[in-house]
Amino acid sequence: MTRATGKVDAMTVDSEGPLTEALGTDFFSVRRRFTEAQWDTFMAVRRYVDRVVSPAAPAAWDAAEMPWEVIRGLPDLGVVGDDIAGYGCPGHDPLTCGLVAMELARGDGSLATFHAVQSGLAMKSIAMLGSEEQKQEFLPAMARLDLVGAFGLTEPEHGSDSVSLESTARRDGDDWVLDGRKRWIGNGSIAGRTVVWARDTETNTVLGFLVDTSSPGYEAEVIPRKGSMRSVWQADLRLDGVRVPERDRLPGAESFKDTGRVLATTRGTCAWMALGHATAGYDAALRYALERQQFGKPLAAMQIVQERLVQMLAELTGMQLYCMQIAQLAEDDDLAPTIAGLAKMNNTRKARWVLSHARDLLGGNGILLDNHVVRHMADIESIHTFEGTETIQTLIVGREITGHSAFT
Repeated sequence: MTRATGKVDAMTVDSEGPLTEALGTDFFSVRRRFTEAQWDTFMAVRRYVDRVVSPAAPAAWDAAEMPWEVIRGLPDLGVVGDDIAGYGCPGHDPLTCGLVAMELARGDGSLATFHAVQSGLAMKSIAMLGSEEQKQEFLPAMARLDLVGAFGLTEPEHGSDSVSLESTARRDGDDWVLDGRKRWIGNGSIAGRTVVWARDTETNTVLGFLVDTSSPGYEAEVIPRKGSMRSVWQADLRLDGVRVPERDRLPGAESFKDTGRVLATTRGTCAWMALGHATAGYDAALRYALERQQFGKPLAAMQIVQERLVQMLAELTGMQLYCMQIAQLAEDDDLAPTIAGLAKMNNTRKARWVLSHARDLLGGNGILLDNHVVRHMADIESIHTFEGTETIQTLIVGREITGHSAFT
């Protein structure tokens, strides 16, 4: 969000710079609302993204391999664990957490998704619903990435209606026995602990468990041939008689409402990630238009190109304001799930639009991975879907404003 004036700052447009380098997109001066600590964290992550993340992303995406050399740099940035205070976690405020998510996505959506699963879904499940002993045991190791976590909710037959999950948990002495299937579980094949949600066969309530993935009966298979988020691995999980000691049950997870509490804290992250993808597309399109010569002048000198760039900037600025407001509401402990859902719905929709125009403005070069835009264009499709599709978010907000539910 480097400051942009009425014309692009000369210092932000280096004709020799790569298409991935951040340009001036802070047209409404939201930077003025950052504290120095927020700015310092933001810039540290931005430099890491420009120097390390973006250069490595195309090859990792093409090979569908997780970029471990990049992932291992996250603890040094002090960003693993988001807003969790103590236990070796950074305890960032909501705006800082959002800026981190945005910047990681600007570089690589797969990396941002890995971070969101680790810091958000997995670690926050423990921080919000775990015992003190569980927090002490797992959170420090997860903040160092000595332990990778996963979050097992979605099932082959239950995505949007995950409340109807069929995985079961049966009490057997001092243990629980888990059976079922999970699908699209980020980090599920590499995690040391997976938060698994299963239905108690006796009470029919949904409980949460910290499953040791080395346990007999836990099987994870990476889902192949994805066309989006290729360098983060999602897995199909099989749970066949997996025994989990009572000490590894999350004591604060007593119903599906508790699952929803965790999801509500991470849905706003999706809006920030969408902003990061859109920013990457806009930056690439603007730099390319300034550098690319056609008909004896740069593309940026053509009226129709300027119009499209301005429209892209207008949408990007609106997305920024959405994100700034949900950060402020979260800071005030007043971020309703429906507000986060509306922000996620809006920003993923707008990001898809911005990226489609960015790809078009790059012409034939827009489909090359080395020019990055098509990768972001593919990756936004995952954010558009996970943590509640646009359709579901629309119906949830619709229920709130009309009082009528269009689904069960």
